[in-house]
Formats: sequence, C-alpha cells, structure tokens
Amino acid sequence: MVWNAALRRVLMCVLALWLGFTSAPCKARIYTNHWAVRINGGPVFADRIADKYGYKNMGQIGDLKDHYHFFHSRTIKRSTLSSRGGHSFISMESKVSLASPCSWDNPPGHRHTPHCNDDIHNCQSDMNIVGAWKRGYTGKDVVITILDDGIERNHPDLIQNYDNQASYDVNGNDMDPMPRYDASNENKHGTRCAGEVAASANNSHCTVGIAYNARIGGVRMLDGDVTDMVEAKSLSLQPQHIDIYSASWGPDDDGKTVDGPASLARQAFENGIRMGRKGRGSIFVWASGNGGRSRDHCSCDGYTNSIYTISISSTAESGRKPWYLEECSSTLTTTYSSGENYDRKIVSLLCIFGHQCVSVVFCDLSPSPLLSWRDVQHIIVKTSRAGHLNAPDWKTNAAGYNVSHLYGFGLMDAEAMVKEAERWKQVPAQHICVESADRQIRYYTTNATGCIDNSNHHVIYLEHVVVRITITHPRRGDLSINLTSPSGTKSQLLGNRLFDHSMEGFKNWEFMTTHCWGEKAAGDWILEIHDSPSQLRSQKVPGKLKEWSLVLYGTSVHPYSSLRSDKPRSAEPPADEEFTEDMVYYSTHNALYNISSSPGLCNSECNENGCEGPGPHQCINCLHYFLKFKNNTRTCVSECPSGFFRDDRKRCKKCSSLCETCVGSRSDQCSTCRPGFHLNEGSNNCVASCVDGFYLDHDSNMCRRCNDNCKKCTMSNICTECKPGMSLQGNKCQMTCDPGTYYNGHRRTCELCHRACATCAGTGMEACNKCAEGYFLEEWRCVSTCSVGYYMAEQTSDNGDINKSCRKCDHSCYACTGPGEANCSTCVNGYNLEAGVCVVSTICKDGEY
Repeated sequence: MVWNAALRRVLMCVLALWLGFTSAPCKARIYTNHWAVRINGGPVFADRIADKYGYKNMGQIGDLKDHYHFFHSRTIKRSTLSSRGGHSFISMESKVSLASPCSWDNPPGHRHTPHCNDDIHNCQSDMNIVGAWKRGYTGKDVVITILDDGIERNHPDLIQNYDNQASYDVNGNDMDPMPRYDASNENKHGTRCAGEVAASANNSHCTVGIAYNARIGGVRMLDGDVTDMVEAKSLSLQPQHIDIYSASWGPDDDGKTVDGPASLARQAFENGIRMGRKGRGSIFVWASGNGGRSRDHCSCDGYTNSIYTISISSTAESGRKPWYLEECSSTLTTTYSSGENYDRKIVSLLCIFGHQCVSVVFCDLSPSPLLSWRDVQHIIVKTSRAGHLNAPDWKTNAAGYNVSHLYGFGLMDAEAMVKEAERWKQVPAQHICVESADRQIRYYTTNATGCIDNSNHHVIYLEHVVVRITITHPRRGDLSINLTSPSGTKSQLLGNRLFDHSMEGFKNWEFMTTHCWGEKAAGDWILEIHDSPSQLRSQKVPGKLKEWSLVLYGTSVHPYSSLRSDKPRSAEPPADEEFTEDMVYYSTHNALYNISSSPGLCNSECNENGCEGPGPHQCINCLHYFLKFKNNTRTCVSECPSGFFRDDRKRCKKCSSLCETCVGSRSDQCSTCRPGFHLNEGSNNCVASCVDGFYLDHDSNMCRRCNDNCKKCTMSNICTECKPGMSLQGNKCQMTCDPGTYYNGHRRTCELCHRACATCAGTGMEACNKCAEGYFLEEWRCVSTCSVGYYMAEQTSDNGDINKSCRKCDHSCYACTGPGEANCSTCVNGYNLEAGVCVVSTICKDGEY
C-alpha cells in the first residue's frame, strides 16, 4: 500500500510528547517456506518438534505466547500452492494446535514524504506544537518504533535518541534494523519517518523531531515477503518497552481491495491493547489511506478501520481536502500534509529547529504515564477542532462533538492535548454489547438496549460502533452503506467504489464509526444499504444481505464523571460556574446561571442549555427530540411516538397515514404498518392485501416477493402457480427441458448435458443423473472405461435391463478383474500377489529368506 506516512508520524509525535511527562479480480495467494506453528510445552519442546521434522525454530513470534516461527530450507521459497507432504505431519503432534505456511496477498508499499519548499523559514503550524514544548513536553521517556523498511540507526539526527531495544530486523532475523540500500535507494522511508518523529535537538545537523527527546527504534519488515507472521512479529515487539508503534502499510489503495489483518496480526493487536505498556495498552498509529484518486474508501482497510488503531486523516495548509484523501467514518483526527503545489509541505530531516513543518502525534502520554489506549483516543476526540478545515459534511453529534468523514473530529492540537492530559482521570472500563438485528427491506433496524440486562456488557455512553455484516453481491463497488444512531447521527460506513468489480461481497466484514462518540447507545439504529447498479453489471442479479449485527463499545457510566466538564471545548460553560451532568439550572439567554436562591432542576429531556421551567415543554432545547402539536406548542421527548419519525434536525415529523413507523413522510417510506395493512417488500408502502407475485409473511406482516418464475406462491421458493411459459414441477416453476438437456436457471434456458450424461442436473460429467450409451457410472461421474483400481460390474434391473457400472477393487488390489481379494491382478505397496490373492509382505531379517 502507498500511504501518506506523514499523517501517522504527526499523531505519533503528539503522543510521544504526551507520554514523556514521567519518563477486482482476486490475486494469487503466495505461500513461503516460513511456517507459523502453535506449540504448547515451551521452547525446548518446540525445538524438538522442529528437529524431528527437519525445521529450524527461528524463535517465538514477537510477544505471542506458544507461537513459533519455523523455517524449512527444502521447501520452495515462494509458491502459489501450499506445501504438503512431510510438513503436514507436524500438525499430527499432540501439542501442536496450529501449523500454517505464511502467505501474503499484496506486498505493501509506502508513500513519499513531501518536503517544504525553499522558503523553509516560513514553515509554521497552528497545531500548537510549540505550546506543548513550552509546557515541558518533548517526548522524554517515551519509546516509539517505526515499522517500515528499517532505519539508519547511525544517522547524525537519530543516533542520540536511537533505542536498540525498540529495534529489530524481521526480514533478516537479527537485531540490526539498518536498511538494505541499493542503486535505487528505495529503502529510506523508515529513516525519514524516524527523523520527523524524534530527530534530536541542537545537534548541528538537519532537523528537529516533534518529540525530540523521545527514544526511537525501527523494525525492518517491509523489505521482503510481508506475511501475517511478519506483521505479528513487528506489532508485538517488546510491548512492555515500546509505547507507540508507527506503521505505514496495509492493503492496496486501488479502490477495489478489501483486506485487513489476518489471525496472527489480529492477535498481536488484541494482546497489545490488553497487555502492552503494563496493561495500559500499546498505542498503534495508522494513516487513513492515499486512495482518493482511485475513489477508495478507508472502511475497506481493516487496519485503519480497527478500534485498536488511531486513524489519522490529512489536510492541506489551506484547510482544503487533498487529492489523495480517503473518506470514512473510522477516522479519528487530522494533521497537516501536502496539498496544492503552493502549500508548504511536510519536512523530512530538512527544516532547522524551531520551524514546525511536521505533524503532531505524541503529546498525550507525557502529562500522565498511566493513560490507557482508550484514554488517548478520548483526549484526541475532546481536543481536536474543526477550525478552518473545509468539508461539506461537518455535523455536531448529540454529545456536542463536531465530526466529519473527511477529518474525523478535526485538526490535532498538541498543547490542548497535554493540558487535558494533566488533569485526566482514567475512563471507566470498556464494555462490549452485541445487538441482534431485524431485517426490513432496504432499511434494517435494531432496537438496541445497550445490553441493559447484563452488567458486564451494559453500554450507555458510546465510543466505537461496529457493524459486522455479510453481503453477497454481483458487483461490490455499487454498494453504499449508512448507519443512523438513535440520536440521529448518520455515518457513511461505505461509499461507492468505481473500480471495485468484485463479486465476493463482504463476509463478516466489520465497518466502524467514531461519529457517535459520547452519544447514548439505547434506541433504534437504522442501517441503510443502497445499491446503485452501474452499467458494468447485470441489473437482473440482485445482492443479498445474509446477516448483520451491531457491536457497541463504550461505558456503563459517564466517562468523564470525575472531570469538571463532560463537554468538548466548544460547549464548555462559563469558567466561574460549576457544571456537571446532574446540575442543570433554569436559564435564559442560553447562559447557565441561577435565577433564584433555590434553583430547581430542569426536566431530564432538556439539554445543556437549560430550561425556563421544570416541564419538558419548557426546555430551551431538547436533549433528544421535540414534538410539535397542532396548537403550535411543543414538548421534548426521548423517542418519537408511533406514527412519527425523526428528521436530521431532531424533530418528530408525522408519517404517512397508513404507516405505524417510518423513516420519512412519503407513503413509500413506511417501516411498519397500521393494523389491517401489510408492508410491501420493495416499495415500502402499506397495502390491504398482497398482489400476485407476493405472499404474506405472517411473522413480519410483510408482503414478500415470490420467486421470479412464480405467479403465486405460499413462500418465496414454494410456487402454487407459474408465469406464462413455465410449468410447475414439484413446487418450482421452470421450463420443461428435453432428455439430454438441463435447465440453466441463471440464463433461463435449456442447455445440453455433458456428452457422458443421458440425463443431468447441470453442466459437467459430475452432474450426470444417468450415463449415456457407452459410458459407465464410476463413483459420482460417468467414464468410458473403468479407472485403475476399479472393475466392470453388471446388475440386472427389475425390468430385465442389464446395467453396467465401475466398482472399486478390494483395498489390497492395485488392479483387479472382480470383487474381493481373490480377483487381484496387481497389488498395492506392502502386499504381494500369491495365487491371485494379495497378502501382506513379510520383511525378513538378515540371514533369512
């Protein structure tokens, strides 16, 4: 993948300052001669297994317990076929529970690092990096490692801060991460990254890093086959020593790839956030992708789309959208990168001290070393700001945060992050709630409770929200998917991708959004799937939603209950007023202050602007939704009543007259119907009875579409009457085909069977029901002569016909003339032919015969 690595380096720099306070078409899968093996019993037992089968044990895979890297010199280095033979015997050992050859799909690449123009003395940034430096946060005692093509450890800008313990050469399996330089001089990307992050200050050389007192290491892992095992080794290197991992690789940004971490890399991520940094969680920093020109969507990248990574977008100095930017709902924050030609660019080992052209990332961990991986994300959300960033989709969610699919929660602010971290209290434990979902036509809804019945999974206040989905579809790029929260915040989980012609759809793919951060979890969630058929596909072939579920991540208590304010900076109350979630006073003029010596509490449906009296009709603004009556009065409600829907301005609007619930005011936007009416699949309107071509599904009270060939049916695949030109065969409508042909349901025509078939159910000799003249049934296929190991058998049917077929010889026979061991003509290995019978061969000792 070619990514804008500057984004990722920016976020890492802020985090380092913070930490330092205390201290298409499917491509062929390629198999290599390296194996990932899981063995219980410790390294000594693993060495024995390796020796027994001719492998070399290269050691444990990173920090993954009981996972070992085996190498076999006699296996071909790369192949499109998985190795078999003796290697499969490893998995037969009692203590071996996993043995798989390491494979790679798309070798990742990395992106060019843009440079400042000649006028480097004007390089500036309003990300407040200098403000963080002035407060004393320079990355001291923070350890960062760059997962890339290696770093030049003896570079004059890096040698002072180089950390050998945070470095490794995964490609060469040694401790030296020095890049492999050749005539093309391609392997310099990791060194550039390291310089922007942690080049030491006042060293009389090229530049200064954002976190110039941080310790910097590098992992050489992109200069070879990038397998699942290589990724896992890199992501789990020294997790108790390294604080932040920076990576610029992943699936191709080609607008057609859907891919993410495989099993070992996923385990490395999970182990990192659970056990890294002494249980506080490793910090993984990722860029949101460079596929803008290919109309790519970063939700199809399982690395940046993960809840465990901090996904960063980019903006030009002007605040305009760069041409390479990818949009998606998983993006958390934004830093500067290159944009138009006249914009200043990111510097790589070029600018002098004091000219901050590099982005920010490492501030958060400095003021408080006890910040967890989730604390880091919370602080980024609270301190990022929209500022001058231009985006058409800025919106304010129900928790008061500005958020965009282009820029996440906005531009990072280093000084604001360290100030927030100085007073930070750890957020409560993460809860995970999985909600089942109902399927209703194009709009799919689930009424989430936040797992209120299970205290260990109860989620009230949201962090990440994941939709896990399986869809079959003839052209994946025609799909777009939106998710609307109970508070009305809409996230685009997937946009159309022009170059994605894949017929694979999505299988258990996880789309993630951060746009509901801080909102309440309970209520109706709406999933919209839009199919925009392009000219590149047959519109007659529909897609199908197989299953989906909603995974809510968050807390069961307010995450900032111990802080002075739970609102983003743009919504903070006056500095001289105490303001907590449970103390909202009557107010006027949108200011929070007492109007009497004995103030009363506003109704719980009033938002932070307060109220003019205690009732829900006296709120200045509603917390959830407002319902307007015919007499022009209104009241605040937690949910819109039956017959109303929520619009994007948090108003309850009336549905069409036959709808009980709806998503809009038109008659074709019903989601359920009034008693006595049924929802019509496809048109979303309510009807009194189902018309021809539809049947009544009593469970959902919907008129669902019959199979295409049915005129009438009792279920989708049970026809009772056929359309003209079709005949009812059993409970299916299909064309009647002549002997020797079969009905091709896709092309809707009769086609010839294979020449070996007299009758068939489909194409190929494997689909024969009865063999043609001159062919004989052997196992599940028709053959002209019996294969080796089979003999010709005859059987007389009830009507006197003689049927011939090929039957399998006795197990000891290699070839035979009939059934049983007495008719063997040659024997399999280990048997000798004696008087027409195959008997077990005897191995004689020396001196015997």
